Amino acid sequence: MASLWAGVVHGSVSAAVAAFFPKGAYVQLKAIGSAGSDWTNRLIHDYALDIAAAHGLLGSRASSARLVAVDVPASYGHWISPGVCYNSVGYYEMPNARVVYRENGETRSFGIASMISWRGVWYVVHLGAILRSADSGTVDTPESGHGTAAYSGTC
Repeated sequence: MASLWAGVVHGSVSAAVAAFFPKGAYVQLKAIGSAGSDWTNRLIHDYALDIAAAHGLLGSRASSARLVAVDVPASYGHWISPGVCYNSVGYYEMPNARVVYRENGETRSFGIASMISWRGVWYVVHLGAILRSADSGTVDTPESGHGTAAYSGTC
């Protein structure tokens, strides 16, 4: 999560890529043609847009913002069986974690739409939105304080 936060603070997907679901794992996971191209052209592309949108949320004093916590509602974690969501293997998914930070003396937060566990490590797979209607970045439910995670399904 430190690399995700660094990416948000600096508006840099390259700084945040270590927190993102790896391409090799995605290719193994997905039961679709051209999974590698989907990772590049959709997933990492959308992640870059969302990193930029979250950076914009922090505004001109982004460098002074400090990560406080990443709140993960453990009860939201669930197993995605093989065959669901076009997957060839099962995995654990965690929707709606919250990035909590302090900026200008105030606690604020925004959501992480979805994370996937791969070989015991959690990765962001959708930061701002799982599905989107436009080619633009999204910040998932920014709020004052720790915010409230609301359960949502996958795919």
